[in-house]
Amino acid sequence: MTSPTTIVLATANPHKIAELRAILGAAAPYLRFHSITEASGGRDIPEPSETGTTFEQNATIKAVAYARALRLPCLADDSGLEIDALGGKPGVISSHYSTDGRETGLSRAERDAANNARVLRELEGVPEIGRSARFVCVMVLADETGVPLHTARGTFEGRIGIPPAVPRGASGFGYDPLFLVTPAPFSFTKTSAELNDAEKNRLSHRGAAARAMSQHLSSRR
Repeated sequence: MTSPTTIVLATANPHKIAELRAILGAAAPYLRFHSITEASGGRDIPEPSETGTTFEQNATIKAVAYARALRLPCLADDSGLEIDALGGKPGVISSHYSTDGRETGLSRAERDAANNARVLRELEGVPEIGRSARFVCVMVLADETGVPLHTARGTFEGRIGIPPAVPRGASGFGYDPLFLVTPAPFSFTKTSAELNDAEKNRLSHRGAAARAMSQHLSSRR
């Protein structure tokens, strides 16, 4: 792939699309970032099975599958929450943790609530110091033939708060209302769901991975 003008963002999550467009667009304004729906012209593109056991494997599966289906360069990410006290869980099944990785037809809001409830239940009795966690994001860029070209990784350190201090915050999604942010100037005073867009893009795992990917895209211009 040389000097692409259009890159497909391989996600159906509108929150991720907005975040990625804001970060990548600022760093690479000469590129157009399309959703799968925009790139396909409304055609139904089969969603690949995320059978990997790592974020890297799942991001690669998505990038390759959608690039081949659409015949366009594709950027896919896989992300999730790792909690040290739970041995790194929820990990790659973060979005379906309450059902052990199974899709059960719940709405996104229902799924988020169930996932958060399970995490808080499993951390009952664990003190603040033992609730360290991080969001992880891995991005993979594939060319229009489905060949993986570059991988970028970002992390966002914090810890899971203790009720009734959490959940709180009206922004973000998923585990954001539980996640107390480590980096200054917040130092556990705010959850990820209380950050504004600029703060979150500067600090988040997705922001870090996207900036690293932006550097790669710029180098190929």
